[in-house]
Amino acid sequence: MIIAVDGPAASGKGTLAGGLARHYRLPYLDTGLLYRAVGHAIAGYEDGADFEARAIAAAQALDADHLRDKEALTLAATGVLASKVAVIGPVRRALFDYQRNFATQPGGAVLDGRDIGTLICPEADVKLFIQADSKARMERRARQLEARGQSVDRYGLYHQIEERDARDMANPHGGFYQAGDAHLLDTTLLDIENALRAAVAIVDGTMARKAEL
Repeated sequence: MIIAVDGPAASGKGTLAGGLARHYRLPYLDTGLLYRAVGHAIAGYEDGADFEARAIAAAQALDADHLRDKEALTLAATGVLASKVAVIGPVRRALFDYQRNFATQPGGAVLDGRDIGTLICPEADVKLFIQADSKARMERRARQLEARGQSVDRYGLYHQIEERDARDMANPHGGFYQAGDAHLLDTTLLDIENALRAAVAIVDGTMARKAEL
């Protein structure tokens, strides 16, 4: 079973995808970490003439070891870099096979990102699109950062999230939109437990209906 979980930053998609993976005992890949790892690898070069070339080289050299430093990869600044490298066509192509190989392993997998149900795994058994309003997402991300001892400018973080949404949706190489067969789950007013319960209900219901066909 392949479960695709898409949505904007801080919508709760990563938490839900991880919870679904544990519930169904499936391997899990946060595909956003791939782009964050590429962004982290070229931090400091974003204004250079060779920015794209460095990003492409980093994407082509990416392996699981580059995903281990979760603290650095989840910084807000790394997320901004991730959205900048994600608009580079050759970067996306370099990371496509990594994601496909993970998704199509025996037994299936859970992947979350922005284009899993549209571009990476259009054949996924269940697709969820997670959303929440920008203010709620800003507050969630702020609390995450503060829990790590980082100071947070909430005004700046809110605008970072809005700008990243706009950049991701305008990405000519991306597929950041709700797939036609994806189930919409709004987590604005849901805590983690209730959101996961709703996601499990969607997966179980979808698979039950498919079994009847």
